[in-house]
Amino acid sequence: MSKPITLQIRPRGKPIKSLPETVELPAGAKCADLYAVLAKQSKYSVHQLRVTKGSDGSLVANVRDGTVHSTGLRDQSTVYVKDLGPQIGWQTVFVIEYIGPVLIHPLIYMLAPYIYKGPAYEASQMQKTVLVAILAHFLKREFETLFVHRFSAATMPVRNVFKNSAHYWILSGVNMAYWLYAPASSAAGPTNQILLATGLALYGLGEMGNLSTHLTLRDLRSAGGGERGIPQGWLFDLVTCPNYLTEIISWIGVYLISGLNWSVLFFTVAAGGQMAAWASKKERRYRKEFGDKYHKKRYTMLPGIW
Repeated sequence: MSKPITLQIRPRGKPIKSLPETVELPAGAKCADLYAVLAKQSKYSVHQLRVTKGSDGSLVANVRDGTVHSTGLRDQSTVYVKDLGPQIGWQTVFVIEYIGPVLIHPLIYMLAPYIYKGPAYEASQMQKTVLVAILAHFLKREFETLFVHRFSAATMPVRNVFKNSAHYWILSGVNMAYWLYAPASSAAGPTNQILLATGLALYGLGEMGNLSTHLTLRDLRSAGGGERGIPQGWLFDLVTCPNYLTEIISWIGVYLISGLNWSVLFFTVAAGGQMAAWASKKERRYRKEFGDKYHKKRYTMLPGIW
C-alpha cells in the first residue's frame, strides 16, 4: 500500500493566517483534496486560494480529475499558496454587469423631459423600438446567465466586478441611452422604414443565432463539470466563435434601428475589439488543447475579416 505524502506549505505574497506549515495527504489524493485541506485549516474559501509548485511555479489546479501525484509533487515537495482576495461568483458578476443597461435605458427614456432642455417632445417610433431591442438583448443575457451558461471558473476577484461592469453600465448604459433618447438623436423624427426593417431582421437573426451557439457551448460541459470539448455546427465551421459573430450582427441591427446613432456604433466597435481578442485566444487554445482533432479556422470571429 502506498504511503501518504507530506507537502511543505509556504505563503506567496501576503501571509495567510492559520496556513499550516505542512499537510499530509493519502496516496492517490486528488488536487481538489489538497485545496480542501488548505481551505479548512486556513479558514479560506477554496476559490480564494491559488496553489503553485515550488519547483517551477506551475499551477496546481483545483480539480477532481487529476491527482497530486500526477502534477509531479512528491513527498516533502514545496507548494506555494496565494490569497487571491475576496471572491464573487461569475454568475453573479454577469447578473450585475447586464442589469446596468436594463435599469439605465428605461430610466433615461422616462426622464427625458427632465434631462434635455427645450420644448417637450414625444419619443419616435425608432426610439421606442431601439429601447425595446436593447432591453430584450440584455434580458436575454440575464436569462442565459441564470439558466444556460456553465462556467469553467467558479469565482473571480471582487475588485474586477467594477472594471467589468463599467463597460456595460457606462458604454452601453449611460452613454448610449443619453444620446439615443435625446430630442436631437438620429433615432428621433420620422421613421426610416428601410433602416428599421433591415435592422430588425439583422437583430432577430443575431439574437437567435447567439442563443443557438450558447446552447451548443452549454452542452459541451456537464453541470458543475470542468471538461472541455470541440463545438460543432455550421456556424462553428465558419468561425471559431460564432457567439461573437452573432453578437456583432445583433448590434449592427441595433445600429440601423437607432438611425445610425454614433453611440451604438462606438459601443459595437469597442465590444467587437474585445471579442476579437478573446476569439483569437480561444482559437490558440483549441489548437493547443485538441491538436489534430481540431479543425483549424482561418477566421476567428468575422468571416473574411478576422
